Amino acid sequence: MTFLLAGGGGLLSFNPGFAIWILISLIAFLYVMMKYAVPPIMTALQEREQNIKESLESAEKAIAKAEKISKDNEKALREAEVKAQQIRKEAVEQAELIRTERIGKAKEEAAQIIEQARASIEQEKNQALVELREEVAKLAVKSASIIIDAELDNEKNNKLVDSFLSDLSKN
Repeated sequence: MTFLLAGGGGLLSFNPGFAIWILISLIAFLYVMMKYAVPPIMTALQEREQNIKESLESAEKAIAKAEKISKDNEKALREAEVKAQQIRKEAVEQAELIRTERIGKAKEEAAQIIEQARASIEQEKNQALVELREEVAKLAVKSASIIIDAELDNEKNNKLVDSFLSDLSKN
């Protein structure tokens, strides 16, 4: 430590001329810095601050927009679900309507087939009755001719044939 305090130029020795020059240099340095260096630095800092504010604002806007889009998407999804439910309901109703129509058509067709079968049966019955009457008439004529050959009484034979035919038509 004696080296530092030794006379003539130690580190802790004070030189007033040197101190004045350091003070003048410091003032000149600060003046030059304040005049030329600090304003561009301050401008750059203000621009950076403004950019950061704008970035934060745009980020907040983007978040708000994203939230709005998310809400819109959720709303659209709910509407799509409601629409899908409605479409399903309409499809079920349409299927039920088609099924009812087909059942109605099938019943109508069955009724028509039954009616046609009845008409056909009635027609065949009538035709069978006509054929039966013709056959009975032939048999009556044949039996009448046999009776006529056996008995020559026309009046009696005619009454017999008329009676037979009237009984036949009653049945």
